[in-house]
Amino acid sequence: MQNSTAHPSLSLRLKRLCRQHDLSGFMFVLPAIILLGIFMFYPLLASFWLSLTEYNIVKPPVFIGLDNFRELFYDPIFHIALKNTLIYTAVVVPACIVFPLLLALLVNRTLRGIAFFRSVIYLPVITAMPIAGIMWKILYSQQGFINGFLQWTGLCKQPIGFLSDPKVALLSIIFVTIWKASGYYMMLYLGGLQGIPVELDEAATVDGANVFERFWHVTLPLLKPAIVLVVIMAAIGALKVFGEVYVMTGGGPADSTNVIVYYIYRQAFIFLKMGYASAMGVVLFAMLFVFSFAYMRHMEKQYTTY
Repeated sequence: MQNSTAHPSLSLRLKRLCRQHDLSGFMFVLPAIILLGIFMFYPLLASFWLSLTEYNIVKPPVFIGLDNFRELFYDPIFHIALKNTLIYTAVVVPACIVFPLLLALLVNRTLRGIAFFRSVIYLPVITAMPIAGIMWKILYSQQGFINGFLQWTGLCKQPIGFLSDPKVALLSIIFVTIWKASGYYMMLYLGGLQGIPVELDEAATVDGANVFERFWHVTLPLLKPAIVLVVIMAAIGALKVFGEVYVMTGGGPADSTNVIVYYIYRQAFIFLKMGYASAMGVVLFAMLFVFSFAYMRHMEKQYTTY
């Protein structure tokens, strides 16, 4: 009889302990949940609501339905900004996949002083964007170092308008983005490379595989998690590019470097068209969501085939 009454009491104690444990764990994460709600979820929901209104900060929002989205459909500058953003993303993402991977393979060695070279490559990542933008703006100027070097070597006779020529300006900004982000993605790849067992590479060498075959059949497949992370982060960062454009060109010349986030900024904080800017933000959010979801599903299917 004592055993039959002891078991229910023991189970009740365990349930109380589990509840207390769950409550204490919830209290630990509660501050983070509150901060996420205030600074992420509430602004996100508010932007969806404002995209359906006409709002200029001074007067209360007025509900206008889908008029902001209709205006976007016929806005030629938004079409230019969208095209520039897609071109920017199409160039930056492949470059941020390949170039940092080559850097990671280069510095993935146990040589003396290799930590110094890794630090030098990573240095642009910790350089503030305003400082980096101003520095490259000086280098790109007609009297800057790059034009001076090109003219001194005879590669070009006239100075190149890196930031003043509509045909070149976007590519100049793309180069700065790749220069600044490569060190960060290199470190992600480096972590993936150092997590690959050395025995696999040695076994492939014993089987007669050369350097390229070992990289293609051993290293690259095991780097897929790092590659997936780099692709998603690089694409999201490219679609949200703002700092380089704001500091170096201001969207010019002739809107050749105008991108979605910079156009949102101008509409919201210069022309005070908060509803219209929110509609563009919703479109950008949809682009990011569709890309991330599609790419993750694609990679999930690839993993299930192995």
